[in-house]
Amino acid sequence: MKEKKKKIFPSASEDARSAELSVKTPQTLSPAYRLAFNDIDFMLREELRPVRLQLELLKPELMLNERGIEGTIGVYGSARIPEPGVARRQLADAEAAAAADPNDTVLAKSLRVARRRLETSRYYDEARKFAGLVSQANKASDEFNCVVATGGGPGIMEAANRGAHEAGMPSIGLNIVLPFEQKPNDYITPELCFNFHYFAIRKMHFLMRAKALVVFPGGFGTLDELFETLTLIQTHKVKPFPVLIFGKQFWDRVIHFEALVEEGTISPEDLELFHYVETAEEAWELISTALGNNHH
Repeated sequence: MKEKKKKIFPSASEDARSAELSVKTPQTLSPAYRLAFNDIDFMLREELRPVRLQLELLKPELMLNERGIEGTIGVYGSARIPEPGVARRQLADAEAAAAADPNDTVLAKSLRVARRRLETSRYYDEARKFAGLVSQANKASDEFNCVVATGGGPGIMEAANRGAHEAGMPSIGLNIVLPFEQKPNDYITPELCFNFHYFAIRKMHFLMRAKALVVFPGGFGTLDELFETLTLIQTHKVKPFPVLIFGKQFWDRVIHFEALVEEGTISPEDLELFHYVETAEEAWELISTALGNNHH
């Protein structure tokens, strides 16, 4: 057995504790005297952005390595798609408000949105079910090591973390500091709930271990993450992996992919970078086959 190498120098944590015990003098109380790595004001300076970028990349990487997480299956989707029960209550409220003032165009628009939201709320259940299938396979196999990873927020993200939690398996939440919407949901494994300042670093962590990606209906953020992934696969900046898009009817209304081919801005084979699916079972069948998993 290899003998553990003895430390020659004190560790950073030991020196940090020693610094806290310093005699209080004008010199030791000065910000200049703080250890650089333990000085929050210094670390937040504009000039330290490259260091903060590196730390934000490194912290989750080290912690995921320590947990032995080799692969992830990312789940993208709207933070604003609620579970069906909530969507039904929202629709009932919108119907009551519109009925009380039939001439209010704002209330009429809210009613239309509430009806659409109830339709898309079925994807909450599909995301929850899909994450459960992934997690159950992970539990049943020593060889299949793929953990569900989401953006950590509500809606579709919550559903996926919830499905993994209900299967008794860990899941990752890659949260980000935003002025709205982005409180971590209650189903993320606490030790795997990370918080980011930089969108770019957060998106890197989505892809660094990615074995597959499933994309549910969403807004700007979902579109951003989907197109970045497709671009990286198209340009061979990442090794190809399955990209499955839930809800062809929704996406056909939002994006006319074939028009990009007709305009000559993408190649016909670029449409083969992703596949449409409608159910959790269909998605899991495609992914498990692509990954060679025998527990589907």
